[in-house]
Amino acid sequence: MAHKLNSMAMILFLLLASTAKAEPGVFDVTTATYGVKPGPDITQALAKAWNDACASPSASIVVVLSGTYKLREASFKGPCKAPIEIRVQGILHAPTDGSRPTKKDTWVGFEHVNMLSLSGGGTFDGQGALSWSKNDCNKNKNCKSNAINLRFNITNSTVQDIITSLNSKNVHMNVFGCKNVTFQHVNITAPGESVNTDGIHIGHSTAINITDANIGTGDDCVSIGHGSKEITVTKVTCGPGHGISIGSLGKYLNEEPVVGIRVNNCTLRNTQNGLRIKTWPASPSASTASAIHFEDIIMVNVGNPVLIDQKYCPWNQCKKKFHRELRSAILYVAVAYHVADIDLTYNGKKGPLTFQCSNVKPTITRVTKALACATSAGLKK
Repeated sequence: MAHKLNSMAMILFLLLASTAKAEPGVFDVTTATYGVKPGPDITQALAKAWNDACASPSASIVVVLSGTYKLREASFKGPCKAPIEIRVQGILHAPTDGSRPTKKDTWVGFEHVNMLSLSGGGTFDGQGALSWSKNDCNKNKNCKSNAINLRFNITNSTVQDIITSLNSKNVHMNVFGCKNVTFQHVNITAPGESVNTDGIHIGHSTAINITDANIGTGDDCVSIGHGSKEITVTKVTCGPGHGISIGSLGKYLNEEPVVGIRVNNCTLRNTQNGLRIKTWPASPSASTASAIHFEDIIMVNVGNPVLIDQKYCPWNQCKKKFHRELRSAILYVAVAYHVADIDLTYNGKKGPLTFQCSNVKPTITRVTKALACATSAGLKK
């Protein structure tokens, strides 16, 4: 009997030890270890807390408690030894245009970090108003690149719990070279006139999921660039902005294909465009976009509900003519385009509702109103 009791006691001890070991370590930047209080610059304290957490052999949480803090920049680099959660409960303010970060195109960056979670309900305020007013990219091809609010490079992570990106100087969240990243319950906010402020931009990434998000900004709510595969956008509310976009594609040599894009159960309000695929004319090489599925989309006060534009040329900074020497890839573009179950109504004074196309012969089925596919010079951009 005593032997059994000893064995049970030993098992209980091991279970307690295992449970204690599983508890994540907490690295709170407002504790005496890091010495930060709301108000002052948090840059050095946050960097030290990250380094300590990244070096920890067990799961860790880096905490920024409620309050308002200044953050010049943050670079969270891995690889790390164990999973890390960054729990931001406060408001982080970026420098205004007069004080640029070391990496001029990034305010907060995550690189080579696996098993990362960003949560807490906090706000990343890019304070971008000055940058927007100075943006001259509509007339200057060599315009400077402003700082992206949150950049994810070569990582897998989860961004959730009502994280807010506010007034980014450039793209709010940029995803590059990533796999298995989920954005859930994120808020992205900037005025409709903010320049080049895409909500979430994805490129060279696989298995990216965006769900239950509210995005209102001055450019695309979600933009999907070349090399993107298995991208899912669902339960997203978009507006103001330029809609949900694939592209632009075909601007650069040897771009990777875009494959497996699914956008469903989304609402777009007061946007310039709804669902858009945009490709540059005179592309230097062939590229493809395939297996693209749009379903259950609600649009209210949307300028161009569905726009597939193969002559995309912002600010007229390109040669619009197709390269005849690339006939198989460019001049005669093979497009499989199936339109079904669409019910769009227009109640304004600039009607009627039209369906225009060129260089494509779509298959149209189960459309509630007969929309003829008329050849046209193009749609409103």
